[in-house]
Amino acid sequence: MIAACALPARAIPAFEEVRQDFRPSETQILSREGEVLQRLRTDTSVRRGQWVPLADVSPALRTALVLSEDKRFYEHSGVDWRAASAAAWGNLWNQRTRGASTLTMQLAGLLDGDWRQGPGGRTVVQKLGQTVAAQVLDRRWRKDQILEAYLNLVPFRGELVGIDALSRTLFGKAAHGLDDREAAVAAALVRAPNARPALVAQRACGVLREMAAAPAPARTATAVSTPRAGVDCDAMDLFTTAALQRRAFDASEGVAPHFARYLLRQRFGPGVPVPERVATTLRAPLQRFAVQSLQQHLRELRGRNVEDGAVLVLDNATGAVLAWVGSSGQLSQAGEVDGVLALRQPGSTLKPFLYGQAIAERRLTAASLVEDSPAQITTPSGLYIPQNYDRQFKGWVSVRTALAASLNVPAVRTLVMVTPDAFHRQLGAVGLPLRESGDYFGYSLALGSPEVPLLHLTNAYRTLANGGRAGPVAGTLANGGRAGPVAGTLANGGRASPVALADAPQPPRFTQGLDARAAYIVGDILSDGNARARTFGTDSVLATRFWSAVKTGTSKDMRDNWAVGWSERYTVGVWVGNASGAAMHDVSGTSGAAPIWAAVMGFLHAREPSRAPRPPQGLVQAPVRFGPSASGPAGVGAAMPLEAARQEWFLAGTQQPLFAMDSIASSALPTGAGGKKDPRSPRPGQRSAPGGELAEPVAARITAPAAGTIVALDPDIPPARQRLHFTATGDGGVWRMDGKLLGRGAHVAWLPWPGRHRVELTDARGRVLDEIRLEVRGAGATGPAPAAAPR
Repeated sequence: MIAACALPARAIPAFEEVRQDFRPSETQILSREGEVLQRLRTDTSVRRGQWVPLADVSPALRTALVLSEDKRFYEHSGVDWRAASAAAWGNLWNQRTRGASTLTMQLAGLLDGDWRQGPGGRTVVQKLGQTVAAQVLDRRWRKDQILEAYLNLVPFRGELVGIDALSRTLFGKAAHGLDDREAAVAAALVRAPNARPALVAQRACGVLREMAAAPAPARTATAVSTPRAGVDCDAMDLFTTAALQRRAFDASEGVAPHFARYLLRQRFGPGVPVPERVATTLRAPLQRFAVQSLQQHLRELRGRNVEDGAVLVLDNATGAVLAWVGSSGQLSQAGEVDGVLALRQPGSTLKPFLYGQAIAERRLTAASLVEDSPAQITTPSGLYIPQNYDRQFKGWVSVRTALAASLNVPAVRTLVMVTPDAFHRQLGAVGLPLRESGDYFGYSLALGSPEVPLLHLTNAYRTLANGGRAGPVAGTLANGGRAGPVAGTLANGGRASPVALADAPQPPRFTQGLDARAAYIVGDILSDGNARARTFGTDSVLATRFWSAVKTGTSKDMRDNWAVGWSERYTVGVWVGNASGAAMHDVSGTSGAAPIWAAVMGFLHAREPSRAPRPPQGLVQAPVRFGPSASGPAGVGAAMPLEAARQEWFLAGTQQPLFAMDSIASSALPTGAGGKKDPRSPRPGQRSAPGGELAEPVAARITAPAAGTIVALDPDIPPARQRLHFTATGDGGVWRMDGKLLGRGAHVAWLPWPGRHRVELTDARGRVLDEIRLEVRGAGATGPAPAAAPR
């Protein structure tokens, strides 16, 4: 029987094999510098910590374990024959004696399940096999290796396996810091892992007495430990009970919890073993600074109903994730929600791609004039009336001003030229796939009505930084430290996201998502502080000491606030809001996300320059002038130009020196002798009859809104700030609403009121020239309609 048991005993692995096969129940996420950024539990069956070398184990624990389990550990050759004889003699006379199993024999059972004790105890064959295995183990391993392996493999209590998990869970410290009392409790748990606290305390008190009574050589056989003069077992009972109830070892700990979960979920699917350590592209100092900046700024916004935020930093060239902050941590009531992946409305941050497409298609140039004035766009579901953020209109402005100052109405007019479906395809090409079609969003697509994650939006801005070339992001390091991609896909309506990458590390792959010349012009506009001055002022938080381009955005009702931009090397995206979707109070683009963006950008370029990109081939820079403003003083010569003359970038072939509105002012009408106006010159609304005689005025007609229009009041805009504009041909006439005087002239504005209304346009004698009927829908207005007043 001994010979039969010796065969499997010889298969005992070497110490190094056991050490290499050890797998903690958690994975450590490392920065590119090798620093642990996050510890995340990945094995739910047991709780193991890290492998602890014997030199890092408390001397008190080593002493307590040897005194409690195997007093002659350093004397026997794996089997304590003296203890075995005493145990056999006691069993013969039915006397209760201490077990004869040594630490080496117990380790043999931990290494080979054949020798492990079952519910009914070990059989004779198991005992013989364990004895032989212990002797083989003692000959092959050193004593310190046996003790080290035992401390890391022995089950202590419940799911806790190994001294690292025990010390961090019950005592909240590393194994090297355990004192005598804690060491005694740990040694008592080895013999009875799941015993009642009172029994564990009783045994721990006995171990503590042995430690205090042991002679100096016994205490110093492993290391020096300070003995106690006396033992208070009552105090030990209280201490043990409190320790066994403590759970100080958190399942996750660090500064990058959301990135760690995303990375492991994407790279290691179900059934795929997760390694002990994963090297990532994150920068440890940058990650900590981003977390600190987000939390500090949200504390400054306290009282404005904002508690969540997210920060993402990408390397332009490789797509490497350099910082990923998914939430504000303890400041949030939804700290587990990853703000980098959450779907939110991007607001005005989609405008750069819209203008870039219009420029690439040669529909507009950076100097083209677009009108920022009240607009009523007819859609199948009614009128769409866009408003600017400040509820004001700037008149005719250039595309440069419209984009940099983030004007809404010019963006909607641009989308009318491009069409929602074409813009929908453009967004997908730069890395922003949407779940619904362009027709689903309609013209609100220009103002950011769809929902996108910060990860997609930031990577799309990286497309602008790379000259219109779209590429995936990377999160892990492989092949000598080069950025490796993140595997898997993001949930996006069941379709694969362009952010999802192949499983094998490979060089960055790019596809041309936007014309490189248009991308350069958009970047030049977003880096122009003078162009954004109309909305943000000349000394904005968006201005940096180095070259950078940035765009802010605010969604409807201030639910989401964004700042996304890039420098020569980095792209930074910031979102601020509430995970619950609650609206913020008076938080704009410059007071919400922009300060965090500026702080992170400043940290990145504290010692690193950022230069403006070189213009690609096919671009020309030419001087441009702008025509007079209609709001200037009387006389064409005295009128102020719409914008100051400047040098502007154009796609080759689209440049022109002058941009002005082709209209006829009253002073430009034909004149008679002596410079006086010809009385026969037609006035607006008149036409010339043959022979030069004036014909009768053309009957005025209502041009907007269309008959049968249904107007829906916007609940997020104060009712007093909403107006419906009526226009007519010629000089217009007298406007009446439901029989009451509304106004006079070719243009009047009306405060909409719920209900069905009849609008009439009459001449001075009361004759009806045109008539329409419309309906206003919307809640929140009560009482009779306000009296119409002439304007």
